[in-house]
Order: sequence, then C-alpha cells, then structure tokens
Amino acid sequence: MKTAFAIACHPDDMEFMMSGTLLLLKDAGYEIHCMNIANGGLGSNVGDSASTARIRKCEAVESAKIAGAIFHESLCDDLEVFYDSETLAKLVPIVRNVRPEIILTHGPFDYMEDHVNTGRLAVGAAFCMGMKNFKCANPENFHEADIAVYHSMPHGLRDQLGRKVSSQFFIDVSSKIELKRRMLECHKSQCAWLNQTQKISYLEEMENGMASLGKMSGKFELAEGWTRHNPLGLSGEKFRPLEESLKSKIKSLI
Repeated sequence: MKTAFAIACHPDDMEFMMSGTLLLLKDAGYEIHCMNIANGGLGSNVGDSASTARIRKCEAVESAKIAGAIFHESLCDDLEVFYDSETLAKLVPIVRNVRPEIILTHGPFDYMEDHVNTGRLAVGAAFCMGMKNFKCANPENFHEADIAVYHSMPHGLRDQLGRKVSSQFFIDVSSKIELKRRMLECHKSQCAWLNQTQKISYLEEMENGMASLGKMSGKFELAEGWTRHNPLGLSGEKFRPLEESLKSKIKSLI
C-alpha cells in the first residue's frame, strides 16, 4: 500500500495546515501516518511539562484515530527541535519503517524556528531513507525508492520577517472541514492555553486560514497550500504523487 506521512512539529500543527490533504490522500487509497517531532510539553502555564506532554499526546492520539492515521511518538521537548545528527538518527528509522511515498511537513519559510527545523529534519530523513551507511538504528532497513516532500503554509501565512508567503498549488479541502474541525477540537488543552495567552479563537483561526488560502487559490472556498521540495536526490522531476493523486482537487499557480 502507498503511504503518506505528515511530520509536524507540535500537537495541533498537522490539524491546522495539513490534515485536509492527509484525509484526502486516505480517500485516494493511501495508508496515512502522522507524528509530532515535539511533545508539546511547554504548551501550558498550569501543569508541569511532563504532565502537559502526556495530556497533549492523548489529544494527538485521539485526533489520529478520527483521521484513521497511524500515530508515531514524539522525539523531543518543545524548543529543542534542532537539525542535528542525534535527532535525525531518531527520525530516519521511523521514516524507513513507514516507507512513505509522500511526506507532508513544514517549510523553510515558516514563522517559527521549531517548525522550520521540523521541515529540515523531514527532508533530511527523506534523503537518508535509501542511504545504507547513515548511522542509525537498524541500518539494514534502508529503502531505495522515490519520495516526494511537500511543505505546508505557515500559520498566519507569513514568514519569520512578516513577509507574505504563497504556495505553488492549492488543494480543495472543503469536503474535509468537518473532520478537520473534529481533529482540532481534540486538542482541548492547547485551545485553552492559546485562548488565555494569545487571545486566539482556535477553530475560527483554522477556518479563517483555510478561507484565506481558498481566496488565494482563486478557485476554492477552503484550501490548504503546498510547495513541492526540490526533487534532486529524492526522485525524478516527473514524480509528483500528491498532484497526481488529488489532481481533481488542485489549483496550480505555476
């Protein structure tokens, strides 16, 4: 079975900007997987980090169940997401076991450093999937195959310097908005924390973002935006599994 792997940073990042596309890939016949590199333990000013991480894991697991996705454990604490050999060596065996044809992750134009580093780790793991001599657990499990990495839009649709970000193409996720909402609603602790600290209306923020992307597409009411990573070292130029699998729901700007 073909697989798609959403590698997000914190519990709820996938639900905000990637889940509609992941759900559509499931409908297209993909086995879907998800993980959060960071455990979300800093997302509270009430409980300690360990108890907060446990709560946020439970919320993420429940969201994955709603999506019908296979859940993978986090690798590190919040604000400790670094592109280094230690973290990469933890991620590569997971990617090799999943053997994804498609990876959905954050982009280098994201507003938050943890998100940018998550995207870098996902790309690095994709490169290392077929490298036998990469130092990690179970090196014999290397897997040589084409793989495509796609970068999501950042929250707020702006980069670290406040500049507007656009996408190469948009995917119509209008049919998945109810499931996206249910998945995001699982993250009750994060919703409460953001409402308290940043005055963010959780579900409204997500839906406004999808509406903004729909407007940017010039075609859809609600959309998610994607940019394909340079395929050099990952696949041939014509290997575009996301575009081919969901072509009836895509509006390209290039």
